[in-house]
Amino acid sequence: MIKKIFATRSGIIGVGAFIGVFAPLLQRWGNPGNMGICVACFERDIAGAIGLHRAAVVQYMRPEIIGFVLGALIAAYIFGEFRSRVGSAPIVRFVLGAFAMIGALVFLGCPWRALLRLTGGDGNAIFGLLGLIAGIWVGTRFLKGGYDLGRVQPTHTSVGWILPLTMLGFLVLMLIFPQFEGGNKSGILFYSIKGPGSMHAPLIISLVIGLLCMRPSKPSCRICPYFTS
Repeated sequence: MIKKIFATRSGIIGVGAFIGVFAPLLQRWGNPGNMGICVACFERDIAGAIGLHRAAVVQYMRPEIIGFVLGALIAAYIFGEFRSRVGSAPIVRFVLGAFAMIGALVFLGCPWRALLRLTGGDGNAIFGLLGLIAGIWVGTRFLKGGYDLGRVQPTHTSVGWILPLTMLGFLVLMLIFPQFEGGNKSGILFYSIKGPGSMHAPLIISLVIGLLCMRPSKPSCRICPYFTS
């Protein structure tokens, strides 16, 4: 019954409304003022938190991303949609995903943040959305021309647990090694003491909102793993 509700237009609109309401509230509760939720920027911050880059102003283990992954896992099991799958052409998918992330960061945000910026009156978001629309149009031309990375194949259940377990590990590290007053390193994790990385809502609020943002969804786009349909 619940699954059918989420599959309807009203269910999809409801999930969108939830994100549209709570993303600005996350700003009010401490997240950076120019974003409520931004998948690309938050993943950049997580990369900084584990030392993959040393830009001191963007280092924080964002609980929202952890919530997205764990929430998606929970939803998949609740609605009977958990199926571990693996795609072909991993190098191509990696490169396409990397360029999608670069493009999102160049235009200061993923599609979520671009829309949030637009609703906040930032006209620069229009250029990001136009670029996204153009990219999607080009992608559809490739698909109609027969471009295909190959079929997605079922794989071992344990493979589907790798990313959720990684995120769970990040959450445990965050609880064991919290930021201390004025410190940019907790012993394991890096924390920004100024800039966007230093701005964040309380951990539990960010985590819960991330968990609730997920709903059952269709498989990822055949062109780029960054987007889901």
